[in-house]
Amino acid sequence: MSEEKINANKQKVDYWKILFKNEWSYVTGAVVIVVLATALVIVTGKSWGVTGILHLWGGKFLELIGVNADTWSIYNGALGKFNFWNSIPSITNVGIVLGALLSALLAASFKIKKIKSYKQVIAAILGGILMGVGARMAMGCNIGALFSGLSAFSLHGWVFFLFIFIGAMVGSSMLKKWFM
Repeated sequence: MSEEKINANKQKVDYWKILFKNEWSYVTGAVVIVVLATALVIVTGKSWGVTGILHLWGGKFLELIGVNADTWSIYNGALGKFNFWNSIPSITNVGIVLGALLSALLAASFKIKKIKSYKQVIAAILGGILMGVGARMAMGCNIGALFSGLSAFSLHGWVFFLFIFIGAMVGSSMLKKWFM
């Protein structure tokens, strides 16, 4: 067989399409998350968390608009010591947002959509508030309380798993009943 026929039979692999255009499987996504979370622990010595730092962001915002929140017992002077650029959770949160934006741009799937109804806006605001309150009550979000908790073989991770499952069922039924 000639070399031309052999080369014609070989298909060119389009890695750009595989990595950035096609959807990844859940297994691929899970493996990437595990690798990145492990790398974060190796580099920083801390597990992955998202919501724990948000109260300091809120306190800094309050100070920006003239409220002296650093004297409140919840902050107890922590706002004066907080430096955004030296905060690993702050940097990883920014990385999550920029990474999501970059992946949408690379896949050419970034769109600003028209709001179909104000029910969607109400559902989004209500869902965000409930998720925020739940994350603060649970002392972490699905990243810190679930993934980090399960990987550390902690009971709180399993309890969080049970209640996040129940919450998803209740939230889905509420969404269907009142907002769709």
